Amino acid sequence: MPINLTKGQKVDLTKGNPSLKKLLIGLGWDVNAFDSGAAFDLDASAFLVGENGKVPTEKEFVFYGNLKHSSGGVTHLGDNRTGEGEGDDEQIKVDLEKIPANISKIAFTVTIYEADERHQNFGQVSNSFIRIVDEVTNEELIRYDLGEDFSIETAIVVGEIYRHNGEWKFNAIGSGFQGGLAALCNHYGIDVE
Repeated sequence: MPINLTKGQKVDLTKGNPSLKKLLIGLGWDVNAFDSGAAFDLDASAFLVGENGKVPTEKEFVFYGNLKHSSGGVTHLGDNRTGEGEGDDEQIKVDLEKIPANISKIAFTVTIYEADERHQNFGQVSNSFIRIVDEVTNEELIRYDLGEDFSIETAIVVGEIYRHNGEWKFNAIGSGFQGGLAALCNHYGIDVE
């Protein structure tokens, strides 16, 4: 039975479960395509950030254009361009043992591709969630349903896993940004042309 979180809640991942090493992060959503007349393409990404809250280099940004971190610690399983169907729309694998020591947290985000051109925002998206699964046992550990708190935002930091006193924890963030992926990249220290 997974732990269902609300915005701002934090929960231990490894403290009570020391054998937890491999995570599957599932992100999902439903869209109301008739709202804008154009197809939605939502994209999940992961930012591997240091103590200063910024990515050390652009290589610590894992997304549809860079599916695997060089450490092997974070792997994006590919872009889903429609979001149709039940379950996870996009998935990211995390191997906690391979995360470099200079990385203090991994932020999981969802953005709307070409949101401005298509006149789309998260007010037209429903049933958004993130879930964390123990990849070895296939047990769903944590689920965070974002709710319908968004209107004009085009990017969301859904949640993050972070190091705390030598253990990994999860934080349900649920904070929205305007400006899509570029705004998130700027937030995490990546220069966007």
